[in-house]
Amino acid sequence: MNQPFHNGPKKPDLLSVEDAKALDVQTMADLFKDHINPGQFHFMKLLGFHKVKIERAEGMFYIDQNGRKILDFFGGFGSLAHGHNHPRILAARERFQDEKRHEIAIAFLSQYAVALAKNIAACSPGDLDMVFLGSTGSEAMEAAIKVAERASGRKNCKIVHAENSFHGKSKGVLSITDSTLYQGEFQLVDNRVKVPFGDLDALKRAIENDSDIGVVVLETVQGGGGIIGAPTEYWQGVRALCDRHNVLWVADEVQCGYGRTGKFYAFEHHGVVPDVTALAKSLGAGKAAVGAMIARREVYMKAYGTPKTAMIHAQATFGGIGEACVTAIEGLNVLYDEDLIGNSAETGAYLLERLQAIQAKYPQIIKEVRGQGLMIGLEFQDFSRTLPLALRPMVAILDDKLKGSLSGFIGALLLRDYDVLVAFTEYNRNVIRLEPPLICGEEHVDQFCEALDSLLSRGIVAIVKDFVKSQMR
Repeated sequence: MNQPFHNGPKKPDLLSVEDAKALDVQTMADLFKDHINPGQFHFMKLLGFHKVKIERAEGMFYIDQNGRKILDFFGGFGSLAHGHNHPRILAARERFQDEKRHEIAIAFLSQYAVALAKNIAACSPGDLDMVFLGSTGSEAMEAAIKVAERASGRKNCKIVHAENSFHGKSKGVLSITDSTLYQGEFQLVDNRVKVPFGDLDALKRAIENDSDIGVVVLETVQGGGGIIGAPTEYWQGVRALCDRHNVLWVADEVQCGYGRTGKFYAFEHHGVVPDVTALAKSLGAGKAAVGAMIARREVYMKAYGTPKTAMIHAQATFGGIGEACVTAIEGLNVLYDEDLIGNSAETGAYLLERLQAIQAKYPQIIKEVRGQGLMIGLEFQDFSRTLPLALRPMVAILDDKLKGSLSGFIGALLLRDYDVLVAFTEYNRNVIRLEPPLICGEEHVDQFCEALDSLLSRGIVAIVKDFVKSQMR
């Protein structure tokens, strides 16, 4: 065994892994406020999330410090297709570690990176077969817009994006993320044009009026926008319009891809194939950070197809790291071996049916239920609409300020009283986002829907009172 060195600096006061595991909730909260994000802690406290310490997770459930099983209908914004700690994923990672296989393969070829790239290409329709591996959705989308811009043939290439889009928070994709909050006062890339999502005529006008437009970037389903899709005619029109004007279409499938909507890619529902797409989230099978850009070979070769241009956007240090690739390889095999895509379609249809019945029961509370597969948006009415008629005019003037309050109350009480976790959306704060793991069964749907029905049956006044009481404890 190597002897430790003794000439370096004195070891600072570091927590060990076991120390971290043993932290109590109050210490965790203090450290979060001191070293991570005190502003974010404010919102966690409002929702009651700050009282929970997750000790472990398995399948559809988190287990907290009190042994409480929390049904996960949040799913890490679509990052947990296989559920928590799938045994095959754990076993693949354990074998990789036990055999001391290599992680960083920059100087040499990596058998794991090339195998993962081959598998992703095999899952992708048409000639989407050139893969760039990274660690996050933002990184995958940065690669996607860069390859498309270089391949577009435009010297001053402009990029079309949609209203209420979310493509990431790194500087390039932040420029085409339609959020004044996230964009802050950063200096952004200015070669961008914004159009309404789902409006083919607006896209047509933009492209026909500006010959510098060379790329169109669209989420197939807008997650942060509130689970917003568009009809098949729109997507077929996008494909035809881009072909007619020699414009490249980038489909952002970071959240809606990987089987979430009942197809591997959401765009497959519409019989079209983009020029470039991107995956992340569940690609890492809930145990690794993996993102991927997938481009048509012709597009990729235009951008980086010569020895002189090949290194312009080559993989970064952790793109294609060994254990992450092995995790993703096993994850793709599990996805098909266990027919999780088929389950997403079938169980998602059952969830939609159950929620529509609840909407019909509480139309004054639930405005709309929408989505496909296990990517569902539950939109609540503006606060004034949930109240008796006499009170509505007085409260209506506050609706904008109160947006998100009802969904927040319901999300907080579902966790506190029913052991159910849900998610929210960035732009339409009245929407609860449901993206449970693709292993979700009808029994889990029943548990969630029975909890929601029971909570809504209290009525709005009682829900508000119960939430206020929870803040005073």
